[in-house]
Amino acid sequence: MTNTVDVLAMGAGHNGLVAAAYLAKAGKKVLVLERKAWPGGGVVTREINTPGYWHDEHSSVHIMIQGNPLIRQDELGLQSKFGLKYQYGIPYAMIFPDQSTLVAYQDLDRTCEGIARISRKDAETYRRFAKRAIAMLPAFGAGMYAPPTPMGAFVAMMDGSEEGREVLEAMQRSSLEIANQSFESEKVRIWLLRLVSENLQLPDELGTGFGLYLMPGLMHGYGVSQPVGGSGKLSESLIRCIEHYGGEVRCDSEVTKILTSGGRATGVRLSSGEEFSARDGVIGAIHPHRLRAFVDGVPERVLDRAERTTLAAFSIMVSHYDLKQRAEFYAGEEVGHAIMLEYMSSNTLSEMLDDFDTLRRGRISERVLIAGGDESINDPSRVPPGRGMFHGITFAPYQLEEGGSSRWDEIAEQMGDRSLAAYRKFVKNLTSDNIIKRTIATPLDHARNSPNSMVGGDVHGIAPYFYQTGGHRPTPDLAQYTVPGVERFYLVGPFQHPGGGVYGAGRATAMRMFEQFGMDFDKTVGADGGGGTKTTSLGSGATARTDDGRVTLYGPANEDLLVIHAIEREGNSVVVKGQAYGTMPLSATLRPEQARRIFKLLKLSLIPFLISFLFRRSKSGPPRER
Repeated sequence: MTNTVDVLAMGAGHNGLVAAAYLAKAGKKVLVLERKAWPGGGVVTREINTPGYWHDEHSSVHIMIQGNPLIRQDELGLQSKFGLKYQYGIPYAMIFPDQSTLVAYQDLDRTCEGIARISRKDAETYRRFAKRAIAMLPAFGAGMYAPPTPMGAFVAMMDGSEEGREVLEAMQRSSLEIANQSFESEKVRIWLLRLVSENLQLPDELGTGFGLYLMPGLMHGYGVSQPVGGSGKLSESLIRCIEHYGGEVRCDSEVTKILTSGGRATGVRLSSGEEFSARDGVIGAIHPHRLRAFVDGVPERVLDRAERTTLAAFSIMVSHYDLKQRAEFYAGEEVGHAIMLEYMSSNTLSEMLDDFDTLRRGRISERVLIAGGDESINDPSRVPPGRGMFHGITFAPYQLEEGGSSRWDEIAEQMGDRSLAAYRKFVKNLTSDNIIKRTIATPLDHARNSPNSMVGGDVHGIAPYFYQTGGHRPTPDLAQYTVPGVERFYLVGPFQHPGGGVYGAGRATAMRMFEQFGMDFDKTVGADGGGGTKTTSLGSGATARTDDGRVTLYGPANEDLLVIHAIEREGNSVVVKGQAYGTMPLSATLRPEQARRIFKLLKLSLIPFLISFLFRRSKSGPPRER
């Protein structure tokens, strides 16, 4: 491949690979450059300890991506063509100190039966939470896997309906407050709050309550999964997709500078001094705190806001164990099949909150907050026959109160032992004679291994607070994946909307690039049998699209303004039903006197255009896929 391509991508994390794959499928010559010796970023599976034991280095659970059209509609053919296969197990379980359990099955009725054994009232409350969340999944999905609606428009839209106000309120309150007000059993509260904390959120932090709405819907609506063979199989399938369409992923290629000319990104320079040029655009997996080091020409005000983005209050320590035999649990065989498995070292909510508070202060409590399990139970292909492997997660601060982050090199094994002692209270055979080898990855290791993404050990990029979510993630300047002052330069990573974790969020970056390149995203993703889409320009930057009987109106920033599902007569009025801003349910009534006013607004000069309007074709850039 020559040193000039259509699109260059810095970083082969899964989000960058997703963006590159969509562009490659559209016919662009794509080159992805990765600083490490292997691709995948935080979505990678490697033989870390012993040959034949395939560990997920970072991410292990694929929950958020299940609602992405990338997977649900197989837009890139990852499942039909490029070898990706998901397995679905029990979404979530918790083991309490007395070895009792509380399990979330994908089947909502079965889940509520378990909750009812603790509290019949809480079972019904949880059912209402879950049903409401499941009903809202299409709305959530419309916003999560596409460029975000500007924050002002989003808040105005949410404030326009009872459902929207409820969600908006949850996004500004703490998950602890909502759990305390909604559920009577402390055990159920603990079970839910630990689930939400998987997003690196302290339960009492304001702006974390939305997780209590979202997570039940995802678990029961889409299910929780892992790729067969390990988390990295997603990245591998994306690479096969890119290569199939003529692109390339090159490792051991560290980008040190984004090259610009005339206010436009034109290429990259590697640490070796080699330079590559991009005809159309450059994608950068660059944390907002690191943007200044890579790109010239960005206004100082933009850089200042980027560098003020807030990291999560805590990080994780990961323990990788190779076992001679699979893990056995005192609580029974079933919990071993849970894809997300939490262990409680305390019986009370107050004690759990104390443990989270130590994290906030950079301390490590004696009672560690732990999760994880034996991933060979659901997927024997990841270990030699009859063997096991344990993937342990311990919540831990990056910046330690005593000694700072550098002290992690000193205490890593000590912390590994402390976590192991906690696991042994729940796992029968996590014993010395069953452990072949162990490797510990500390928050400091995460920051070292991914210096341009996991800054400060935050594996989710930045904290998921309300002020840096949606159209403000990571900042209002950078939320649309573009960078002021540098045209044709696009951002991708966990610090962008929709957030950290395995979302396949590079899809939204690709959509923004398709729009600015004047390319048809719908045509690309529908090339293997998707439905047709027609687009009409409405002037002033707004467009409307019909898709399977729906009409979508877009604003100047290509955000969803209104999706119309149906227009019906009710008595003397016309009712328009759909979704406002592509998210919230809408039922708008047009009365006769208002219709007459609409006709009065029409200028005579517009009438000839309206006569021919239905027969015109749009010449504007393509809208986003819904």
